[in-house]
Amino acid sequence: MAKITVRKNGSLLVEGDDVTLVDWNGAAYPLPKRPFTLCRCGASTRKPFCDGTHSRVGFAAAEDAVPGSTERPA
Repeated sequence: MAKITVRKNGSLLVEGDDVTLVDWNGAAYPLPKRPFTLCRCGASTRKPFCDGTHSRVGFAAAEDAVPGSTERPA
C-alpha cells in the first residue's frame, strides 16, 4: 500500500513498494530510491522530484486535513 504524507511547507513524501510514478503520457519515471519526495513549490530543478529548494525560496502552505471543511488552500 502507498502512503503519501504532506510535509509542512515542504514536499510530498511517497512511501510504499507498490508505487509507480508516471508522466502525462503514461511513461514511468525511474525511481532511484524509496521512499521518494515530490515537489510542491514548483522551484525544484529535479521536477517532479523535490530537491529541497522549497526551504530556500520560503515556500509556505496551509493544508491540514480538516474533515468537512469547504475552504480551499491558498
